[in-house]
Amino acid sequence: MLARGARELGFDHFALNLDFAHGPEEGTSLLFHDYPSAWAETYVAFDLGKTDPIRRAGDQRMHGFPWSNVSDIIPLTSSEVRTFRTGQHHGLVDGYTIPRHLPGQASGTCTFALGPDGRLPVAMLDVAELVGAAALAATWRLARHGFVPRWRRPTDRQRDCILWAARGKTDWEISRILGISHGTVIQHLKEARERYNTRKRASLVVCALFDGLISFSDIFRWWYTQGGG
Repeated sequence: MLARGARELGFDHFALNLDFAHGPEEGTSLLFHDYPSAWAETYVAFDLGKTDPIRRAGDQRMHGFPWSNVSDIIPLTSSEVRTFRTGQHHGLVDGYTIPRHLPGQASGTCTFALGPDGRLPVAMLDVAELVGAAALAATWRLARHGFVPRWRRPTDRQRDCILWAARGKTDWEISRILGISHGTVIQHLKEARERYNTRKRASLVVCALFDGLISFSDIFRWWYTQGGG
């Protein structure tokens, strides 16, 4: 269906990728596509997913983007430039990528790509956005069978402590803000780290952000109201 949809939208190829962050499939990916076989083999053999600028740019977007805009979204490393050019050498000259993220569970992209003679069908990009989003949602519904949480979520009070830690407050300052003892704050953060199986405060904040327990807006909006922290 995606292959047919890609053609009707004015593209030559499609690729859908879903990365699992939870459950039995944690750390693995689901990928299906109709890219040129030589490119697919090169991509897998050299593990180019680690230097794929399209995937990294997708982490910074809430909606689809043409590949020509990637350098405006993220600063490209030399390795990413080489990966991008290698793809062009194998016949993928341009494309449109739709990203989707479900914090703590999965992230993915649906891409419609163009061959050497293709031109980006600008008038159809909104439709491509809808098709890609629907494809990712359907794939997630099918793939999440047997989903189980990887860890027990922190308690509400632990979440409060993590949030204020993410805002840059010390344990003593958190105790004053929340009206609890210094030792209680230390214990809450210790138990939260154990839940996430990490020993570092910074790693705890990253895990909580990834899990959707706290959000970037929880942190930055507070910083802005405080005059930039």
